[in-house]
Parts: sequence; structure tokens; C-alpha cells
Amino acid sequence: MKNQSVKSTIDWISILLYFTLVFAGWLNIYSASLPNEATSFFDLNQIYGRQLLFIMASIPLIILVVSIDAKFYEKYPMIFYIIGILSILGLMVFGKTVKGQTNWYQFGGFGIQPSEFVKTTTALLLAKFIADSQDSLSTFKDQMIALAIIGIPTLLILQHDTGSAMLFASLIFVLYREGLPSWYLWTGFIVIALFVMSLVIKPGFIIGLIAVVSIIHFIFNKKINRNPFLYLGLAVVMMTFVFSVDYVYDEVLEPHQKDRINVLIGEDVNLQREGYNLNQSKIAIGSGGWFGKGFLEGTQTKGGFVPEQHTDYIFTTVGEEWGFVGASVIVILFVCLFLRLIYLCEQQKSRFTRVYGYCVVCFLFIHFGLNITMLVGLFPTIGVPLPFFSYGGSSLLAFTILLFIFLKLDANKVNEW
Repeated sequence: MKNQSVKSTIDWISILLYFTLVFAGWLNIYSASLPNEATSFFDLNQIYGRQLLFIMASIPLIILVVSIDAKFYEKYPMIFYIIGILSILGLMVFGKTVKGQTNWYQFGGFGIQPSEFVKTTTALLLAKFIADSQDSLSTFKDQMIALAIIGIPTLLILQHDTGSAMLFASLIFVLYREGLPSWYLWTGFIVIALFVMSLVIKPGFIIGLIAVVSIIHFIFNKKINRNPFLYLGLAVVMMTFVFSVDYVYDEVLEPHQKDRINVLIGEDVNLQREGYNLNQSKIAIGSGGWFGKGFLEGTQTKGGFVPEQHTDYIFTTVGEEWGFVGASVIVILFVCLFLRLIYLCEQQKSRFTRVYGYCVVCFLFIHFGLNITMLVGLFPTIGVPLPFFSYGGSSLLAFTILLFIFLKLDANKVNEW
């Protein structure tokens, strides 16, 4: 059987959604960064001009990605992964420090953030390992290897960029989809819940709650080991963790990280300092009303009241100038893309392609979810760009590669047995 062409098999719905989001993102970047005297769209001295250059560069990149044989991505993921790890390690020697974080390689007037591209290399190796595994992550050894594939770049990036490192944790959902025991997820949720509760509730109340829940679960549990010593041990571990939160908060977290948590949990904060970004973000979004003030008419945007509005806070421009209706349209476009990709994942004959596809969905969704929620105060500000929307060459090109490798793999499914 002759292989079908990519043009006839690639998912054009996903491509249409991709370009729609990229174009909408550029319009908002243009509005957020337009100087008093408008210049050419291609003015590289302006943010919107540089973003347009990145968009144009993404087109030949897409052609290259989909022109490469699909088996190439499945054959060499370990090499890609090692290159990605080395690129992060290289920041220690060759990286440029910006705002206290060494996340970038600087080349002339442009910078490259390697952590953005490591998402793709990690997804490829994780997909390869799971595809080659015969036990569907049922053995402890396979679980540890899969978690190590995710954990190595996470720990390395954590030293430079806490926000980016957190994003890799979303791949735990891919592992769960492929057979990882559910207790891993429950453990993560419980740890996060206890940490947050310990910051806003007195430890004594939480200790009592742990005791009551443990006793109730022990009495009514009929499915798993009802060993009382197991329950007692778990309760003691959780109680110990609760008392350790204050130490971690005071001695481990950086001042700016504590400030962001204080903003989230409603502690008294200075609205002219640590609370400024969130406060201005809410004002900008709320001022848009139902239908917005109109393109290029946002007073908060034009006044420069929202810091870094063209990057992590780009959605505030949508809220102010396009209003609730326009913001809802953008959210719906993202949701349509996520649902489309999930649908494609479930149509795959190859486990490698399915796992990689779910990695793509997880990365895109966690970026989207964290970016939107941090703008309205439901999550701490951690510097997460909105995929295909926020300003940034590394972000746009990395997300483009991440997505179109999957679309290439999906297009090739007609040639697989």
C-alpha cells in the first residue's frame, strides 16, 4: 500500500484553530505594545514587529516538522532528550540572567529559552518508554523510570524557573491514563491541599480533621487493607507534614514566592508592590464589561497599567478590549483545540502517538489553565505564557513544534497497521 500524503491526512481543523489563536494573539500583542505613533507591522524595534517575525518563522518550521518521516520522532527520542537536558545545564555557564532568573541564551537581540523546547523532548521520550513497556506501568520499576523521565528536567529547571518546572508535573495525568496507580494522584492532591490549608488554618484544626477522616475511612473502607497501623502511620506522616509547612514557607521559599502565595490566600498585601500585578489585572479585565471597549481602545492597556501585558498578562487585553463575550470566544477556541486533540489521541493505532498526543494536551491545557487562573487570583503568579497567544519567540516556536509533531504522527496513522 502506497503511503498517503500528509496534505490529505493531516488534521486541518487543528491547524485552523492554531492559526486563529496565533492571529488573535498577535492582534492583542499589537494593541498592548503599540506606541503613541504607529509604525510598520514589521518594525523589529517594536514587540509586535518581532512577534510577527516569529509567526512568519513558524511557517517554514511547520513545513519542516511535517516533512520529516514520522518514524524519525519515534526512533531518536533519547538523543533529543539528552540534548534538551544539556541545553538546561548549559544555562549555568552560558545563560543570561534576566530579572534574577537565568533562563535564556542570548543571540544578538533575540533570546532562546531551552525549557520551552524540553517539553517536546520529554514528551517524546516518555511516549517512547511507555510504548515499549510491556506492563502498562504496573511495575514499580517502570513507574520510577517514567517519573524519572519527567523528574530530571523538572528538578533542573526548578533551579532557574519555578513556574516552568511546575508544568512538567501535569504529565502525571498521562501516566495515569496509561496505567499509573491512582494513589500517586491522590497523594499529590492531598499534599497540595494540606500545604494550602496549613497556610490559612490553625494546625490544631487540621490535625483533628486528619484524625476524623482517617477514622471514618477506616470504619467504612471495604476495598483495601484495613491494617490500623497503616492508617496510623499515614496519619502521622500527614500531621508531620502539616507542622513542616511553616518551616518550608519561612526558610525554603524565596521572598517573591511567599509574596505570590500571600496574594493568593488573601493576606494583607501592598497593592503598590506584590499585589500590584493582580490588582491591575482584575481592573483591566473587569473594565471590559460584556462587549469590551473596542480594539485599541483599552484605557488600562494604553496607559500601561498592567505590567508585562504583552506576555503573561496578554489575556487582560482581551478582557478589556473584547469584553466577556470576546474573552469567552477565545476560551472556547482553546477548549475546541483541546477536545480536538483528545479526539485524535483516542483514534491512534500507535501507543507512542497516543501517549505523545496526551502529553501535548497536558502541556497546552496546564499553560492555558494556569495563565487564566493567575490573572483572576485563583493561582499564584508564576510567569506562565498563554500558548500561541503570549509574546515570545521561544514560546511560540516551541509550542508549534510540540503540536505539529503530533499532527504529523496523527497524519501517519493511515500508514500504520
